[in-house]
Amino acid sequence: MRKLTPFDRSAQTTPRLLTARAIHTVAADADAAPATAMLTDLGRIVAIGTLAECERAAERAGLTPERLDLEDAVIVPGFVDAHAHPLMYGQLMTWVDCGPERAGSIPEIVALLQAAAIDAPAGRPVRGYGYEQRNLAEKRHPTRFELDEVATDREVYLMNASGHGGVVNSFTLAQNGIDRDTPDPDGGEFFRDAEGELTGELSDAACNILTGVHGVKIGHHGPNFHLADEPEEHLRQLDAATQRFLAGGVTSIGDCQVTRREFDMYLRLAEAGRLELRVSMYLLSHLLDEALEMGLVGQFGNAHLSFAGIKFYADGTLGGWTAYFPDGYVGDPCRTGQLYHEPADYAELIRTAHAAGLQTATHAQSPTAIEMVVSAIEAALDERPDADARHRIEHCGLPTPEQITRMAAAGIRPVNQTQHYFNWGEGVEEAIGTPGERFNPLGEFERAGVPMTISSDAPVAEPIPLEAIQTAVTRVTRRGHRLGPDDLRITAAAALRAHTYEGAVSIGREDDLGSLEVGKYADFAVLSDDPLAVDPEDIAAITVRETWVDGERRHVAAPTSAARAMVSA
Repeated sequence: MRKLTPFDRSAQTTPRLLTARAIHTVAADADAAPATAMLTDLGRIVAIGTLAECERAAERAGLTPERLDLEDAVIVPGFVDAHAHPLMYGQLMTWVDCGPERAGSIPEIVALLQAAAIDAPAGRPVRGYGYEQRNLAEKRHPTRFELDEVATDREVYLMNASGHGGVVNSFTLAQNGIDRDTPDPDGGEFFRDAEGELTGELSDAACNILTGVHGVKIGHHGPNFHLADEPEEHLRQLDAATQRFLAGGVTSIGDCQVTRREFDMYLRLAEAGRLELRVSMYLLSHLLDEALEMGLVGQFGNAHLSFAGIKFYADGTLGGWTAYFPDGYVGDPCRTGQLYHEPADYAELIRTAHAAGLQTATHAQSPTAIEMVVSAIEAALDERPDADARHRIEHCGLPTPEQITRMAAAGIRPVNQTQHYFNWGEGVEEAIGTPGERFNPLGEFERAGVPMTISSDAPVAEPIPLEAIQTAVTRVTRRGHRLGPDDLRITAAAALRAHTYEGAVSIGREDDLGSLEVGKYADFAVLSDDPLAVDPEDIAAITVRETWVDGERRHVAAPTSAARAMVSA
């Protein structure tokens, strides 16, 4: 894999010597004792180890550092969120939250959207997000007729928590000329009831109708969540999302579905000096030919914004029941989900990308979809061997043991989201039966020698790495159910590594990110406690006190009520 040589855009102007209770470097030597001091200058780590060792390093370098004692805090590398959708996340922050903490039934969702419709200017779309049908009292999707209670003179769209579709009102269907006789698009579906009438539910490529005449069209290459706003509004949305990532201790992101909308916004932010995180972009596969025509055949960019590879889709989502199970879902035998491409067509896309030296990242959840991906990558590697291609499978929810063995041999990297089963693990079991207990089998990956990466898939889950790490260690869902046998769990140290160093490897940035080592960027999170020492059930309760990028603070947590009381006293 071609290495990125980023331009140093460091903002640090003052050398610093930081001390803390413990500094987990997540370096190659897993048995090494935690450090207690770190020297940084010009955005890089100059020394790390004991206080005495860092003081000697400062003297040798002729530095007089500012000293910062973080007392009982614990420092870890900045979290790498290798699979997220920042602009979509920021956009959803302006929509109506209809998630389980706000609404437990369809009437409650309708009431939330009605309130938003009253407050919105005339004609402005009403959009909500976050519902998961199996978490609702009715155990089903809302219908267009229920959303008609919100408004009949404008678009109403309720996005499923999966991001792979949702429900629209009758106005939206009529406005776009969709009726009972409209054929389903490739890679998407307009759902119908037993009588053939549209229910209002739509999935994946059918969401193209929501982007407007001049909006981003992606054919059958993935779910279309690229809804347009004014550029300045998009920039505000990205700014808002950035602050959420920083609050979770995230310093680097892999944006795993970049179209011209996202690319343009990142360039604008970078130009304005407002790109506080590091972003590695994966262009959506409908842009593959354009990428090759422009010569985008390897990593390029600078330390904050870079091109990493191409994103593909093999099937849909388990949460929305669009992942491909040819024999049907246990929860609904009439649903099979779908493949986005015929296997031969997909294999040719992978062959083309691999032959050009491009890293690929393919969304695949079901065993059938994962088989299509693994087989295509094996064929591409047979044609052009590359021991460091680092092809990825995003989510990789239900691989078979045999597929995991082949992934190890081919160097295929799964990029998992443990918060998916934290939030909806029971729903996966309801959808596909007992095999759902293996959802995201991290322990199996570890035993097979397959390096794991943990990420959020924000906005599908909040970018809270400590919650993701706790779930990887416990496999306990939000409802308190332990999912699957204990051998699917991994240790806290392995989970921390999966959300830091392995994330950096997955985006091709391990030379300068992912661990705290001399010469790497000074990107780190300051935690209130030690995730490797507390009880596993308490990891998510740890506070991210500060987040640093380029050796400078980018986020400081608001003081707790107890801390405010101490200050006022």
